[in-house]
Amino acid sequence: MKRILIVEDEQNLARFIELELKHEDYDVDIEYDGENGLNRALDEDYNLILLDLMLPKTNGLEVCRRIRRTKETPIIIITAKDDTYDKVVGLDYGADDYIVKPFDIEELLARIRAIMRRHGENISVPTNQIAIDNLIIDKDAFEVRIDNQNLDLTKTEYDLLLLLAENKNHVLQREQILSHVWGFDTEVETNVVDVYIRYLRNKLRPFEKNKLIETVRGVGYVVRA
Repeated sequence: MKRILIVEDEQNLARFIELELKHEDYDVDIEYDGENGLNRALDEDYNLILLDLMLPKTNGLEVCRRIRRTKETPIIIITAKDDTYDKVVGLDYGADDYIVKPFDIEELLARIRAIMRRHGENISVPTNQIAIDNLIIDKDAFEVRIDNQNLDLTKTEYDLLLLLAENKNHVLQREQILSHVWGFDTEVETNVVDVYIRYLRNKLRPFEKNKLIETVRGVGYVVRA
């Protein structure tokens, strides 16, 4: 699934674009100011960034310029500023395209598709990462990040979350989880799975947008995405 970052301080507009993009099967993150948007763009891998110019904390042009120092992620500037100078500066700072508010959502989607086609595999997200909502599992680094913050997990908690994430939308029985995480010859009871699910939920709860781990009564657990 291709990942898009929206950096836009108009929350209603950002949420509207998010809904439309998710309907088109994109994985979407949102930041509402330039500072957090820049940090997220640099720390994570996206297929495309939608960037407003008039942002609090750090303006969009500066965000664009600093992203371009280290990354080639395609950037579409979204702004109410319609004069030629701003368009030229935005493109000179490294943006790939420019669309003026108010715009037709179908035009924005078409521009996104065009950029995706042009860049093709050059902007694919590494397969050693799993992205679900605002959570990233980096399998090479054995790290879990949520809202750009590292989550402090034990090895067992990490293994449990990774198993659920790799099998997202598939219900795993407690016995399956037990054998994969604790080993086939383990002598521990299946209720240890419930205990560690509770540990995970307690650590995820302050950050997660939606409840990540669901209980399927009488069966086991599932991560929906």
